[in-house]
Amino acid sequence: MKIREIKDLGADELKQKCRDLSEELFRLRIRHTTGQLDSPVLMGRVRKDIARIKTVLREKEVTG
Repeated sequence: MKIREIKDLGADELKQKCRDLSEELFRLRIRHTTGQLDSPVLMGRVRKDIARIKTVLREKEVTG
């Protein structure tokens, strides 16, 4: 997900997206542990998306 797409979303949408991505990361970790994950790079991408969303949420809280 690109930062421009994230900034265009509202706070409620961002919180929901963050929850969804956290669940996806959990599933990816399980698949990685059991050896079913083909590309561990996906876990890094999801973690970075979560971090981007949390950063934008924090910016929106601070600015009002």
